[in-house]
Amino acid sequence: MRDEARPFRVLGIQQVAIGGLDRAALRRFWSDLLGLPVVGHYRSERENVEEDILRLGDGPAAVEIDLMQPLDPQGRPRVHQPPLNHIGLWVDDLDAAVEWLEQQGVRFTPGGIRRGASGHRVCFVHPKGDEAHPVGAGGVLLELVEAPPEVREALGSQAPGQQPAPSNAQSP
Repeated sequence: MRDEARPFRVLGIQQVAIGGLDRAALRRFWSDLLGLPVVGHYRSERENVEEDILRLGDGPAAVEIDLMQPLDPQGRPRVHQPPLNHIGLWVDDLDAAVEWLEQQGVRFTPGGIRRGASGHRVCFVHPKGDEAHPVGAGGVLLELVEAPPEVREALGSQAPGQQPAPSNAQSP
């Protein structure tokens, strides 16, 4: 159920993005040692990034782990600084979220709503507020990601932060 004052819901974590100057070293740790499978690759000159997309878990609740390396270490954005670059949250209605958050004084990064590396509609909340938009994400770059129908169905039936209802299975 939505809060009447908030016309959208955060459904869960969509991704964690980690940046570094050596994507191969990141991949050795996250994929080779921890066993997370590489499921995609993304490159964008405009976003100064080359990334490997890994997956943690299965199905609609799977979380992406994006390993990002700058194409130009001196260019912007600096996807490797800080190393924990950003987190992404699934939202059920991106347009409503952006509109409402803007009305609350939230600052967004330039670029507006666009397609992200995995093909979902995304928008970024700036880590820091400014004079015109005093509310930032507390020093963290935050990506809002519009959840596709299967994610909304899987994660939308529970309130944010709640665990699924327990089954009727007996404990040993």
